[in-house]
Amino acid sequence: MRASTIHTMSRSMTAALIGASLAAGIAASARANVITDWDEKAVAIVTPMPPYPAQRWMGMVHVAMFDATNSIARRYRPYLVQLPAAPTTSKEAAAAAAAATILTTIDPKTAGEIKAAIATYLASIPDSEAKSDGVKLGEAVAAKVLEARANDGSDAPDDYRPRTTPGVYIPTPITAGSTWPSLKPFAITKASQFRPQPPIALNSETWANDFNELCDYGGKTSAKRSAQQTETARFWLMVGPQAYHPFARQLVMAKQMSVEDSARFMALVAVGLNDGLIALFEAKYHYNFWRPITAIRNGDIDDNPATERQATWQPIDNTPMHPEYPCAHCVLSSSVAGVVKAAFGTEDIPEIAVSSATAPGVTHRWTNLTVFADEVANARIWAGFHYRFSTQVGKDMGRQIGEYVVKNVMQPVATGSQ
Repeated sequence: MRASTIHTMSRSMTAALIGASLAAGIAASARANVITDWDEKAVAIVTPMPPYPAQRWMGMVHVAMFDATNSIARRYRPYLVQLPAAPTTSKEAAAAAAAATILTTIDPKTAGEIKAAIATYLASIPDSEAKSDGVKLGEAVAAKVLEARANDGSDAPDDYRPRTTPGVYIPTPITAGSTWPSLKPFAITKASQFRPQPPIALNSETWANDFNELCDYGGKTSAKRSAQQTETARFWLMVGPQAYHPFARQLVMAKQMSVEDSARFMALVAVGLNDGLIALFEAKYHYNFWRPITAIRNGDIDDNPATERQATWQPIDNTPMHPEYPCAHCVLSSSVAGVVKAAFGTEDIPEIAVSSATAPGVTHRWTNLTVFADEVANARIWAGFHYRFSTQVGKDMGRQIGEYVVKNVMQPVATGSQ
């Protein structure tokens, strides 16, 4: 499946995906928990959307589930709100109701599936005051989250100004993510907080090396790229929450985390991914650096004698419609890695296995965070989308964001301060 087709699924395909995931989530509840179950449901709901709004919804779902369960356990500082709740209140009911309340507001066409899913889920919990209190709590927390994000800039009109000269044609598709630099962050103080230094000089040796690496390994018909490298490039054409939430979800399950710890960890990942998107788009549109397909087809005008124009070069798939620097997938994968490292204190992790909608039948596995982030970075080079220097900057930027999120939101409360 081409990356671009993910965003234009037919309604029938969407319904099938949602139905399969909802069913799988219910069946998996014995080995997972309410947080991972509803993460899986939420990913199925938002996957047909463009990846950036989809991730925003996932952030809202997870901070709502966290604040709902934390209002009961009170082990961490709230993300947004801590409402009164008896310690006997059902965490499962509260988390599920919080997630469902958020998800039902996305689209009337999918609200029915979500209402059916929450009814099925709640039916598995014995009726009691704890259950009904949990539902009320989850709904109340979700309402607070929806209110807080109601005017966050996510619906701002696109006002990107193409750079051209009077009368000269340029390609006309609408850019992606151009309003995200103005989106209200989830945790960082401002979009430019982690803005990297400018891209390297075009007359440098590093530019020539990275340019020529793309020519050799990133082209659609590359003779130097191996079959494994091609597979990896296509694997990471996958975008949006389906790319990274399964990774985090499997960590929760492998570590058999409690409901409240699962809620916090998944919320940290979702917040890191959202702030990673906001920060990377701020940098992308600030620097407006050209993509490889543009640079390589104009290799004779970059004032570097070690680069040459290749008139017909094109990458392995359609280039994403936003500026190149820094590498977005690199920021996002490394923000996840940064959260995991800061939360657990180690680079090594239980084996995680993830499949991809853009490489059917292929499963990739990792036991180390650096190996995971390096694979994603290399994939974007082999796909012909990013220069190596941009992937390195993106990885560093993502790690910083992930670490910042863990150290600054949803912190443990001191014993006795509850």
